[in-house]
Amino acid sequence: MYDHLGLHVKDLDASVRFYEAALKPLGHVLSSRGDTHAGLGPRGAPALWLYAGGRKTSHAHVAFRAASRAVVERFHRDGLKAGGVDHGKPGVRTDYAPNYYAAFLIDPDGNNVEAVCME
Repeated sequence: MYDHLGLHVKDLDASVRFYEAALKPLGHVLSSRGDTHAGLGPRGAPALWLYAGGRKTSHAHVAFRAASRAVVERFHRDGLKAGGVDHGKPGVRTDYAPNYYAAFLIDPDGNNVEAVCME
């Protein structure tokens, strides 16, 4: 349904470090980088755009589909190492669905970032 998503960030370098690490297990890479922007996503197809400053950041919720529970766990582990804050350890969320396996992190700007697998 969506082609891409953009987030305004306070510190572009910190956000790029976080998203590169957290999204690497999902197969996402840094595909575009300039002084005021960065684009991450599948190789050659950036879909998450980070924009430096200029606007007040909001506290968005962004969920990424993961291929397996192991990928959700790596997203959480690697995102924590890159400066993310735990907002929900990997596990089944039966209040969402019986097979909803997810982990949540707070990024450097306060956004709630999730990886989810429905296996």
